Amino acid sequence: MKRASVSDVAKKAGVAIGTVSNVLNHADRVKPGTVKKVQKAIEELGFVRNDAARQLKAGNSRTIGLVIPDASNPFFAELAKGAENLAIARDFAVIIGNSSEDNSRESSYINLFHEQRVGGVLISPVRGVNARIEQLHQMGINAVIVDREADATICCSVSVDDVAGGRLASRHLLEQERKHIAFVGGGPGIQQTVDRLEGVKQELQNFPKARLSVFETSEMNVLAGRTVGSEIGKLPASDRPDAIFCANDLVAVGVMQALLFENNIRVPEQIAMIGYDDIDFARSTIVPLSSVRQPSHLLGSSAVELLISELQDSDHVHRQITFQPEIVIRESSTTAK
Repeated sequence: MKRASVSDVAKKAGVAIGTVSNVLNHADRVKPGTVKKVQKAIEELGFVRNDAARQLKAGNSRTIGLVIPDASNPFFAELAKGAENLAIARDFAVIIGNSSEDNSRESSYINLFHEQRVGGVLISPVRGVNARIEQLHQMGINAVIVDREADATICCSVSVDDVAGGRLASRHLLEQERKHIAFVGGGPGIQQTVDRLEGVKQELQNFPKARLSVFETSEMNVLAGRTVGSEIGKLPASDRPDAIFCANDLVAVGVMQALLFENNIRVPEQIAMIGYDDIDFARSTIVPLSSVRQPSHLLGSSAVELLISELQDSDHVHRQITFQPEIVIRESSTTAK
């Protein structure tokens, strides 16, 4: 069935095409009787205006692209919700792309957003921040980096102090008289993981008798956590850590499952555990999981606020906003050995 056009509406209402356009965009400039005729024709024909084309012509798209690395991670789901809620309140719409931590897939979404002429892009890059920003700027796309710190001379960014988060987690475990901490998380390609591990190393300098072991995961999900948890559970008791800090809660859930169900290791009596992100599920694990909380919703909304400022404010100045994490203590880390 053919979609009704502006000319179809004009013909049915018995007016000029320009009059229909005025009714759609400046109804106050048209006689009330004419407005009623045009509106009746629109209703009878089922006409829907091509708002995207109108915005492209005016050069002021109300659409924002958001590229996240893992849509299955509740942390990024909450971040996206924060971005969407603020965007809707400011009369913008958000289109979400999931890069799945794949660089080429991330590039595909950027190209798609460029073709769609979005107003701007929020992105948590898989690889280097500066290279992505340069690419986006070459395309004429305004961008804000999310969940990563960027140079404020080239773009805005919102992030959490992950070094501080690593220090919070390890300090808590050490204060529980744990002597051997295992850090479990993704490899050196993930900056957030690198920073969290750096925080652990810094805090351990205050506890010279404590030990650190590092276990890399292939991915940052429950299955990868179970793999490492099985590995830790099979270690001789003398080599096994008495505390585990996981780079996110999903990994922590997998580690906990392996310790409890595959190796009959008690949490926290034998091994204390703490995760990162404080996703909703953390409080509902078999042993409620201690975690370092990030303000995920606020990260998303703040990123949108910065982007809209860049789009609409001629005096806009790039800013780097860093939020501080907080620790949430639950049963998984509170009982000393």
